[in-house]
Amino acid sequence: MAAIKTENLVKRYSEVTAVNGVSLEIPEGEVFGLLGPNGAGKTTLISMLATLVHPTSGTALVAGHDINKEPLEVRKNIGIVFQEPSVDDLLTARENLYLHSMLYGMPRREINPKIDKMLALVNLTDRGDSYVKTYSGGMRRRLEIARGLIHSPKILFLDEPTSGVDPISRRNFWDLIRTMAREGVTVFVTTHYMDEAEYCDRLALIYKGRMIALGTPEELKREHMPEDVLEVAADRPVEALELLPRLAMVREAAMFGTLLHVVVPDAGKDGPAVRAALDEAGIRVERMEKILPSLEDVFVSLIEAEDRAEARAAAA
Repeated sequence: MAAIKTENLVKRYSEVTAVNGVSLEIPEGEVFGLLGPNGAGKTTLISMLATLVHPTSGTALVAGHDINKEPLEVRKNIGIVFQEPSVDDLLTARENLYLHSMLYGMPRREINPKIDKMLALVNLTDRGDSYVKTYSGGMRRRLEIARGLIHSPKILFLDEPTSGVDPISRRNFWDLIRTMAREGVTVFVTTHYMDEAEYCDRLALIYKGRMIALGTPEELKREHMPEDVLEVAADRPVEALELLPRLAMVREAAMFGTLLHVVVPDAGKDGPAVRAALDEAGIRVERMEKILPSLEDVFVSLIEAEDRAEARAAAA
């Protein structure tokens, strides 16, 4: 049985369609990632699946229960970590977990052993009796995961869980997510970080409410980036970025930091032509090499293709 199955899920707010006909199926035990820019519909989709927002049309089964007809049963089977911290700063970690356990109606005799297990899972055993206001951002996030898991949900929703967390804590966070998946928990996570998306079993890209791509990280790179990617270091990257899209052989061009990623059909043939065009414009190329496409390249390429298609449709 699928952990999550949606059928043409739609959510409209007045004239804005936040989620537009999303259909997908997520098997049990999968780490599923949802990517998309701000306002793409990620949080709205999670909110519908968690029964916090009622869909305009369509439906979904979450842990085998219909989100429209059985919202209470859905909630019993899920945990959720929101974008904004929601643990109580004035309580200890242990008190936060105890309160959450009581809200879910766990038998009293099971609560303290389960709290000990959750604190150990998220590496907070030695800080269990400390007030949350003394915690770092990474520690708070780990505590929120422990709270989301304490009632043994089948599915855990994580909405941009590592936003504002330092790199070491982010890595530890994803180690924890993989551990949960190995124990059979289905994890549905949204993220802005492309390096984090590589940890997911499968990914979906949502843009303007529509799901525009779905697959494993490698499938997405292979299917949506069949051409070559040149990484270019130039002394005037902003001017180079303005010039490159005007070249016939350039399919896409984007800037990542101070480096340019340029998509061309054939790096061996088109690379020298790109260099010559930049030289002619007085832009010095410090380095140019073919690289493997990243998820960020795929992300940018797909969104730019959607915007071009929308512009053509509007002009027709």
